[in-house]
Amino acid sequence: MDDKANGSVDTKSPVENGQMPDPANWGVADVVNYFKATGFEEQATAFQDQEIDGKSLLLMTRNDVLTGLSIKLGPALKIYEYHVKPLQTQHLKSNAS
Repeated sequence: MDDKANGSVDTKSPVENGQMPDPANWGVADVVNYFKATGFEEQATAFQDQEIDGKSLLLMTRNDVLTGLSIKLGPALKIYEYHVKPLQTQHLKSNAS
């Protein structure tokens, strides 16, 4: 997570064995640690405050992330588009086989 010249943070997802992790069995602390590791240190506490575990994370909608976590719109959009949605997609793909 390197700060870029324009002040944005590199928000690439941590990868396990060449694939994104499957959060289905994550606890709340795992979700918080994931978002801290991806550069959302400040926003990670919102997941803890709302007791979002891995199963809850996989059920979240865009609206949940944008309005239900009480975090600023910019980071919320990045969290949903670059993390929540890809984690949901990866989970569905891995369970479809």
